[in-house]
Amino acid sequence: MFTGLIEEIGEVIAVEPNGDSLRITVAGPLVTSDATHGASIAVSGVCLTVVEQGTDESGRGTFAADVMAQSIKMSTIGELVPGSRVNLERAARLDTRLGGHIVQGHVDGTATLLTSADGDAWRTLRFAISHELAPLLVDKGSVTLSGTSLTVSAISPASEPEQWFEVSLIPETLEATTLGALTPGDRVNVETDLIARHVERMLGFREPADQASQAATPISA
Repeated sequence: MFTGLIEEIGEVIAVEPNGDSLRITVAGPLVTSDATHGASIAVSGVCLTVVEQGTDESGRGTFAADVMAQSIKMSTIGELVPGSRVNLERAARLDTRLGGHIVQGHVDGTATLLTSADGDAWRTLRFAISHELAPLLVDKGSVTLSGTSLTVSAISPASEPEQWFEVSLIPETLEATTLGALTPGDRVNVETDLIARHVERMLGFREPADQASQAATPISA
């Protein structure tokens, strides 16, 4: 479990394909300072398990993690190359203040940056989102982008053929995460709100039952 508060920006050192999976090695001095074998670290929002630890040529702490095919399919992990920058966060402790929101590190899909507009002291990013994920986002609700806990600041009406949403980033977020370097066309990992996913699942079971009940109700003459 994570909070969506990025601890540092790490650097991908190596990407080693292994059939339909891959192993990545990431340099992150802070997140590796107390990491142990089997520890969980979110890499741009994807929860990965530490399988190896070491140091790079400059003495930075590194960790390696295996990425399965499902994670590659659902996220941008498969696009990483040596030199890529990634957002890193260690798993939350029970005595940690929940400054962001509850983040599982289970990515639902990706969103593509459409526009970026600077304000006086912030930047607004508009992303295209799939019709499958759009119902799980609400105005002023929580969303996790590349591991970063954010608040949806605007969202498209359900009637629009192309769905989008916006987030507004303060200077600290622009500097402390990889989101500040995004340009139109870039993709980010998206984790929607856990409660919204549960509600959608429950409604999926309820609707067929309601339809069956209506079909079985006799119509009075």
